[in-house]
Amino acid sequence: MAVIIEPMLFEDLPAVVAIEKDSFTSPWSLKSFRYELSCNRRATYLVARVDGTVVGYGGVWIILDEAHITTLAVDRRFRRCGIATRLLAALIDISCQKGAERITLEVRPSNHPARRLYEKFGFTVKGVRKKYYINEDGLIMFKEDLPRVGDNREPAS
Repeated sequence: MAVIIEPMLFEDLPAVVAIEKDSFTSPWSLKSFRYELSCNRRATYLVARVDGTVVGYGGVWIILDEAHITTLAVDRRFRRCGIATRLLAALIDISCQKGAERITLEVRPSNHPARRLYEKFGFTVKGVRKKYYINEDGLIMFKEDLPRVGDNREPAS
């Protein structure tokens, strides 16, 4: 299966929102994604395509020397195919290219597949945001010491 990772476009939003609604209990709206693509200069959003169809997406904000993964999801029919791994690696690479020295995200304690993915990339739990997900806390995970562009070190994967 050939997976292509590329920048998210406005025409991708219907598929992105459908995956979002299927993946999260408090999904982002179409309006939120439109705002991110059109107005948030600190944001980068990517999609994963298989045969031209959007099957996953992810986003990152770069603020000074810190990156924040805002969202990452894969169509349930394409989970466990390595697509989230490819998206996360691309988001980390973009973060490094834009000068981030560390990267953070929040994840539900009950989302074991996501937590395993993040841990595989070297993220560790550094704190808890109480009731971040309304009925569940959010674990704050960090990956420190991202390689600088030009460094010979490669991101852990």
